[in-house]
Amino acid sequence: MAKMIHSMIRVLDEERSVEFYRKAFGLSVAERIPFEGFTLIYLSNPETGFELELTVNAGRDRPYDLGDGYGHLAVCVDDVAAEHRRFSDLGLTVGKLVDMARDGEPFARFFFATDPDGYRIEVLQRGGRFG
Repeated sequence: MAKMIHSMIRVLDEERSVEFYRKAFGLSVAERIPFEGFTLIYLSNPETGFELELTVNAGRDRPYDLGDGYGHLAVCVDDVAAEHRRFSDLGLTVGKLVDMARDGEPFARFFFATDPDGYRIEVLQRGGRFG
């Protein structure tokens, strides 16, 4: 059986991205590994063993084209409404809080945040399949 261990995104500015993920999701640098031409930064928190890998390519001076293939990362939280307020108070880019039903029953409550490079992160209320 395979174990999911990380997802990687390319970012333009290491400091800006590390700060965003720290403020937004409580992620901190688990390891920073410089190579010739690029640096890998692994972010994690005690909640899960899954990591976010930021790749910073040396000499890159223009934003990445996210294209039409990237969807989003997702995290779950205990109180999505409180997190929506906290993100807004921090001045982070957030969408509206959405309640989604399926067959007349609550399915998900969530909002999307956007990181400094344009990656979207879905923030879901913990519970049901999201927990």
